[in-house]
Amino acid sequence: MEQATVRRQVAMVMDLNKCLGCHTCSVACKTMWTRRPGMQGMWWNTVNTAPGAGTPRNWETMGGGFRAGEPIAGHPPAENEFGEAWEFNYDEVFYGGRQDATLKPLSTEQPAWGPNWDEDVGGGEYPNAYYFYLPRICNHCTRPACLEACPRAAISKRSEDGIVLIDEERCRGYRFCAEACPYKKIYYNAVTGTSQKCIFCLPRVEQGVATACARQCPGRVRFLGYLDDVDGPIYKLVKQFRVALPLHPEYGTEPNVFYVPPLSPPMLDANGDSTGNRRIPAQYLEQLFGPEVHAALERIAGEMQRRRDGEPSELMDLLISRRWLDMFKGFERHPREVGAK
Repeated sequence: MEQATVRRQVAMVMDLNKCLGCHTCSVACKTMWTRRPGMQGMWWNTVNTAPGAGTPRNWETMGGGFRAGEPIAGHPPAENEFGEAWEFNYDEVFYGGRQDATLKPLSTEQPAWGPNWDEDVGGGEYPNAYYFYLPRICNHCTRPACLEACPRAAISKRSEDGIVLIDEERCRGYRFCAEACPYKKIYYNAVTGTSQKCIFCLPRVEQGVATACARQCPGRVRFLGYLDDVDGPIYKLVKQFRVALPLHPEYGTEPNVFYVPPLSPPMLDANGDSTGNRRIPAQYLEQLFGPEVHAALERIAGEMQRRRDGEPSELMDLLISRRWLDMFKGFERHPREVGAK
C-alpha cells in the first residue's frame, strides 16, 4: 500500500531518566478521552515497569509490524490480557471508619493480571536489582501497520501533522488493526463495536495546545513538536544530538514517539563497592532501542561530564528543561485560551 503523504510530522520524545512512574499522564488521558461506555479498561497512555510483561501482557511477543518490509502476522490482545477494569472497595477504605481496611478488588474471582501487575518488580538480584518506567502511547507511525491492515480504509494518517486516526463511522471492529500493530496500542470497544486508540489530543494540537499527557507530567518527561522544526526540542534530540530513539525499531513501522534511554546506576560488589559496570544490561537496552542506544548513552554521559567540568552543554540544558514551555515548541498555548480542558 502506498504510504500517506505527510507534510509535517508531530512527534514526542520521552526522557526515561525523569519518569517518576506516578501515572499522572495516564490519569490525564483517562479523564479526557476514555470515560465513555465500553472504555472502562482502556488506557491509551500506559506507564509500565521495565523489564516486565507490560500491558497488554507480553505485548512484545504478540507479533505485528514488518520484517524486511513484509507484514508479520500478529495476535489481537484479549480484554484479560490488557487487565480487567476492576471495582475496588473504596467506600469501605475511605468512609467505613475501619483503620484496618485494605484496598482490594470487589471481583468475585481472584484477579490474575492487571495493567501494572508487575510494577516496580524489574530485574536483577540484590544488591543489583534495577528497573525503570516505560510510558507508551500510540506511536503515530510513519508506516502504520494498522492502516495497511484495515480492509475498510477506516484508518488514515493526516497530511498536516501525521497523526493516525480511526474513523469509527467506517470501522466494523474486525480488529485486523490490533493484530497488525506491533505495539498493541489499539483497543476494542465492545459497546460500539469499533477499534479505538490515542488520537494525540488532536483537538488540542490543532489549536497549539500540548497533549494532556505532556502538560500534566510533573517530571517534565515529555517533549512535543514537529520533527522538521530545527529550533524545536524534537529535532534537536532526535536528529541533531541523536539521543532520542524509537522503541523496537526492528518492527519496521518507523514510530514517531522517541525515548531518551535510561542511564544506569553502577553495579555493586559483595562489599557494596561500585564495580564501574552499568547495572541495566546493555543487551536489554539494545533489545528495546536498537544498537544506536550505546552511542546515545555515551553522548549523554559525555555531555554530563562537560557540565561537571564547568563547560556549557546545550544538550544538558535541553534535557533539564528549566523553562517548561520550551518543551512544547509550537504548542505553548494554555488550554484555557482555547476552551480546552
